[in-house]
Amino acid sequence: MLVSFSNQLICALLLLVSAATATDHIVGANRGWNPGINYTLWANNQTFYVGDFISFRYQKNQYNVFEVNQTGYDNCTTEGAVGNWSSGKDFILLNDTKRYYFICGNGQCFNGMKVSVLVHPLPSPPSAANHSTNHESAALHSFQWGLPSLVLSSALVWFGWNWI
Repeated sequence: MLVSFSNQLICALLLLVSAATATDHIVGANRGWNPGINYTLWANNQTFYVGDFISFRYQKNQYNVFEVNQTGYDNCTTEGAVGNWSSGKDFILLNDTKRYYFICGNGQCFNGMKVSVLVHPLPSPPSAANHSTNHESAALHSFQWGLPSLVLSSALVWFGWNWI
């Protein structure tokens, strides 16, 4: 039973870590996916990284979302679309470094229901040399915090939360 609980705890921690690194960008923020909103302005105020989500919130029977190429975006056409959604709460994983194009496919694209987002690669983690010019100081700092963290996390996995 303890092993099963430990495995569940490890899985839960991994899910939390992966979820904590991704951002869900809700198109239009509190105004959602509706005509008459400047989605270019909204997108320009966001930074999208590989692994983030873009989500569209709208009236299910009124609107939809199509992922298209630049020509489809510029001309408001769904021909050659690479994806389409119509649930009213669509979560789309941005898993490539590229520009994505989304439009509403029921004619509302001509009323501004289109958005283009540029997805960047994940930034590299900072190196230890950038944080400290004294390597001994950096190593000591890592040891001071790293070892207790390792011991605590190992104890939590081994014994579970009940011993705290």
